[in-house]
Amino acid sequence: MFLRRSILRRCAAAAGSAAFAAAAGAACYQPRLEAAPAAGLDPKSWVPLKLVSTTPLSANTAIYRFAFDDSEATSGMSVASCLLVKAAIGKEKEDGSRGNVLRPYTPLSRPEAKGHLDLAVKVYPEGKMSQHIASLKPGDTLDFKGPILKIAYKPNQYKEIGMVAGGTGITPMLQVVDEVLANPADKTKVSLVFGNVTEADILLKDEIDARAKAHPDKFSVYYVVDRAAAAGWKGGVGYVTKDMLSAKMPPPSDTSMVYVCGPPPMYKAICGPKGTPEDPKAQGEVGGILSAMGYTSKGVFKF
Repeated sequence: MFLRRSILRRCAAAAGSAAFAAAAGAACYQPRLEAAPAAGLDPKSWVPLKLVSTTPLSANTAIYRFAFDDSEATSGMSVASCLLVKAAIGKEKEDGSRGNVLRPYTPLSRPEAKGHLDLAVKVYPEGKMSQHIASLKPGDTLDFKGPILKIAYKPNQYKEIGMVAGGTGITPMLQVVDEVLANPADKTKVSLVFGNVTEADILLKDEIDARAKAHPDKFSVYYVVDRAAAAGWKGGVGYVTKDMLSAKMPPPSDTSMVYVCGPPPMYKAICGPKGTPEDPKAQGEVGGILSAMGYTSKGVFKF
């Protein structure tokens, strides 16, 4: 406090001296620290966000944009993390109210995006939450909580990352892909195998292809569909096979990692199911094709 008053007295005494003006200004200047962007989410409490727009991606999938109250706020997400959504759409209780249904999602929008976050949601016939989100109109709200860290990504931690995704399981993969591609100093090479029912079901194909075209040295993608309608289809057809993964994934090593995200049948076939009897959220043992290829739990992560 004494030092600050001394500086102010010297500045005031020098006010009439033009020669001293620059030095006085420098002594009086107090640097202004720029505040970090406000977080639009809270990992400890539920935050209602308003739906502002819906952009269809396919017959049963769309991007839903939810706005933060503060237009300068960001999600606060880190790579790789997810969030939870909640809605009172569960079983009816004795008092007439309904229980809450919770589901995890990974935003498509980048962590630094201001004012909003985007969710890609595929509507399933028995999907309570997906049907609820699809029923929302602009101005309606949905409760969010997060972020929840899944696995911390570090630049150049691995030389190669392999990815096997199905359907909306592409969203956590793109979160990592975008983090790699946004950093010129990150030399990690990423290879994605993306499975879907038909070519029309491939979410964000144009955007994924644009990433691969812009960064051919760092990112490649191979599409697999159950049914190929077009005669000129150049991807895989049928199930993802051991031969496909042997050709596209990095071999098991301390310098590689394989991420898997998709519906339960894909987990079972590719890497073994998630969860254990004691902990449904646990990674579980590595099984399926990746186990047969020599991968262990050190080299596989199930989103």
